[in-house]
Amino acid sequence: MQSYTIGQAARLLGVSPDTARRWADAGRVATHRDDAGRRLIDGRDLAAFSVEIAHAGDTGDADTSRTSVRNAFPGIVTAVTLGDVAAQVEIQAGPHRLVSLVTREAVEELGLEVGAEAVARVKSTSVHIDRA
Repeated sequence: MQSYTIGQAARLLGVSPDTARRWADAGRVATHRDDAGRRLIDGRDLAAFSVEIAHAGDTGDADTSRTSVRNAFPGIVTAVTLGDVAAQVEIQAGPHRLVSLVTREAVEELGLEVGAEAVARVKSTSVHIDRA
């Protein structure tokens, strides 16, 4: 399972590292320490927390921009539903929830799973997902 540093989590959640640190200190998201002593957040915990704060409308930072550059939305995979041929992938990118229908093969090749970092790219009516 992929884990994220406080700084990485902050970037994925669209908040400052100080906000992410305060949330961790308050116990809103569980952390553990690696061998170097850095605080890490498990990908599944971060995915669940990103959905929770998005539903609550809590970005933590009043001046957080809600726009994307070149239609790229870096975030964390919060759900993957696999069918025989197609798959549905949900990404929480800061306050934005994006859902894309892609092939099952693409999901498997990219190694997309809940807690994985990914980037949703929007072009016209299509959403493309890159593994970060």
